[in-house]
Amino acid sequence: MSTPSPAADPRTAPSAADYYAVNRGGGLFSEAISQRIGARIAVSAHKHRLAPTVLTVFNLGIGGLVSIVVIGAAEPIADGRVWAWPIGLLALVGWQLAYAFDCADGQLARVTGQTSAAGARLDVLCDVAVQISLVAALAATAEAQVPDTPAWLLAAFAGTWMVNLVTSVMQTGDKGASMVTSRSLPVRLVKLVRDYGAVIALAGVVLTVMPEWTIWFIGLFTLVNAAFLAASVMFSAREALRD
Repeated sequence: MSTPSPAADPRTAPSAADYYAVNRGGGLFSEAISQRIGARIAVSAHKHRLAPTVLTVFNLGIGGLVSIVVIGAAEPIADGRVWAWPIGLLALVGWQLAYAFDCADGQLARVTGQTSAAGARLDVLCDVAVQISLVAALAATAEAQVPDTPAWLLAAFAGTWMVNLVTSVMQTGDKGASMVTSRSLPVRLVKLVRDYGAVIALAGVVLTVMPEWTIWFIGLFTLVNAAFLAASVMFSAREALRD
């Protein structure tokens, strides 16, 4: 169980730079935007003596609520009864804000020494719940826009979407490994296709500007994540054979 955060003395309280320094990455977009917003949320949370768990719950509440709104609006938008752009803008901002809280909870826990096994489990479980809701929202939009969307495509999208989260969790700790360790700009630009912050930003843009393209978004990221899963299996098998 984590201990309560001490009162924040303005003269000694960690700065946004201190929180950002312990960020866990996530990709070029996440590091440039999501983690930086998260650092500022952590500063405010520490000032108001909020525990990291509170930020974790905010991530769940905001992300889940936004997804519920998107699901509820899918049919009305497809029928032309509701404008797409307000719902899409809500998704774009809301999902990014939820992810920023997800970044902030870990930063706050590490800098203030409030890490715990229970908190880490809760963080992963809330991440899973938010991403399930997000996948459901995108699937509902695709099916509403294109009623003959293949069921197998939606199932494959839901299954492969979680590859990113699973592999991220597996890569933590001293036994983690990366297939491509280079941090050169060209490599990091290519990796944007699997940067969670960038992906949900693109999803929000699609819902805002062209929701009928959601099925293409789903198809693209199903292929990307399926290819990454296959590559990860081969990479892990090669490493296992070397041991």
